[in-house]
Amino acid sequence: MNGPVTIKNDSTMVDIKEIGIIGAGQMGSGIAHVASLAGYTVKMIDIDQGQLTKAVATIQRNMDRQVNREKISAGDRDAAMGRITTGTDYGPLSNADLVIEAATENEETKRKIFQALCPTLRPDALIATNTSSISITRLASTTDRPHKFIGLHFMNPVPVMDLVELIRGIATDVPTFEAVKAVAVALGKTPAVSEDFPAFIVNRILLPMVNEAIYTLYEGVGSVEAIDTSMKLGARHPMGPLELADFIGLDTCLAIMQVLYEGLADSKYRPCPLLVKYVEAGWLGKKSGRGFYDYSGETPVPTR
Repeated sequence: MNGPVTIKNDSTMVDIKEIGIIGAGQMGSGIAHVASLAGYTVKMIDIDQGQLTKAVATIQRNMDRQVNREKISAGDRDAAMGRITTGTDYGPLSNADLVIEAATENEETKRKIFQALCPTLRPDALIATNTSSISITRLASTTDRPHKFIGLHFMNPVPVMDLVELIRGIATDVPTFEAVKAVAVALGKTPAVSEDFPAFIVNRILLPMVNEAIYTLYEGVGSVEAIDTSMKLGARHPMGPLELADFIGLDTCLAIMQVLYEGLADSKYRPCPLLVKYVEAGWLGKKSGRGFYDYSGETPVPTR
């Protein structure tokens, strides 16, 4: 992969060598993984030290797997792991060139993060959000630098998926766009540029399909197994839509559908009541051990 990038745009120089990441969940740890392998210094922040410890172990395990498959060398792995440090407050981000927020898909949570983060950053530092659906313009307005704020939406799992969505807010300037686009390429990703509309491109198309699959289950048209088998064998999808929903997280699916429903005011985006009920029950999919499948045994078992 390419290393850290310097972008010159007219009289503005954006030099990105150190990347901060807020959130050490699936997405944050995945971004830290690819950023450290690409040669960036990475500061990963989370309020939960236990989550940080778990994230570093996950990154180590996934890189070990890459070494075993001869995708990277042991030296690459060791150097990358050495570039990652962690912390439970924003202090370590004071020298970051770019900070990527990868917290839970909740607008209020993200707004509070940006409000607390900005006083710590250098005035020239860029901010990106990994939101999968929320308005970039609205999130940018929470910060002291809307012109240096952009959407950088990675796909899950980050080390495997090639795409990243790049979304400008209304105030995002050209140097920020070009610099963050270059970082995406340096991470080995292919950027797809989206306008700042609810759920952007991928989830605007994908989540209504998942929601429709849940309606198909809710209305008794087919069982979990029948729906997933039909889409895998009938449409060549590598994963059935209900299995995919469990993988994404049913709370995240619901949050994105709510953003679409409220943002576009179209009844076709109404979240299925069964999805709402599962989230209310705490059945969030694979991460909670139960969703449309039960993951308590060796093999996932459909719950309906």
